[in-house]
Amino acid sequence: MSQEIIPNGPSRDFEKIKKLNKNGFEYWEARELMPLLGYVEWRKFEGVIRKAKDACKSSDQEVEDHFVGAAKMIILAKGTVREAIRRIENYNLSRYACYLIAQNGDSRKKEIATAQTYFAVQARKQEIFEQLNEESKRLFIRNEVRKYNKKLFDTAKQAGVGNFGKFNNFGYLGLYGMNAGEIKKKKQIGDDDILDRAGATELAANLFRITQTDEKIIKGNIKSEGLANTTHFHIGKKVRRTIKEIGGTMPENLPTETHIKKIEKNIKSVGNSSAKKLKL
Repeated sequence: MSQEIIPNGPSRDFEKIKKLNKNGFEYWEARELMPLLGYVEWRKFEGVIRKAKDACKSSDQEVEDHFVGAAKMIILAKGTVREAIRRIENYNLSRYACYLIAQNGDSRKKEIATAQTYFAVQARKQEIFEQLNEESKRLFIRNEVRKYNKKLFDTAKQAGVGNFGKFNNFGYLGLYGMNAGEIKKKKQIGDDDILDRAGATELAANLFRITQTDEKIIKGNIKSEGLANTTHFHIGKKVRRTIKEIGGTMPENLPTETHIKKIEKNIKSVGNSSAKKLKL
């Protein structure tokens, strides 16, 4: 069974607007989700959110954990005599909250059907992950890193990056406080890829660095190799600062793990063995 479930078609839009907070937890902004579910008016969409909250409460879940208030105050007609301040309601939604919203939306909208499928798949993906052993979790995250690193390099290329080794080094320098060569020397891994010898915690930190850099380059409309490199460095540094603030172990001090190819081979071997037993 594949450990990686990749959404396709319209579902990719849900991936594009997904965000990660400073602790690495994913969320969606209600205002960005609304048009993808076929809603134009916030008033009507907020009614769906209220139903989803009720469903969340009925399932014995803490509503505040899944529907986080993110209202903003904006200035209307700035610089005029009729200038006023208006509160714009919004929510940061967990995957579960999005699933409940999709389930309580207008079933006649094809966008709702797409959302129901997408968030059901994502829920299954999380369920699969939680059932994995430590080696499988590490392999799962490594595959996620590969996928999003490819996306980051595509984004960096569009931003004008030509030297991807240098670009990658800027990210490592921010996150580890040292370049790739220095990391390999400290971890004594020779010519192995750093991420192929990283454990799940270290991989997760790198995944956060990668996804946040990709988002920053796109949202900032960066079109300069130098600025893309600097952005990668600063994002890596922010992730490093977060690790320090929560009392985590710095990535360069995390233990080196068995090469990921050996893990892949072991899991494949176990899978083949199990399949043979089922045929007996």
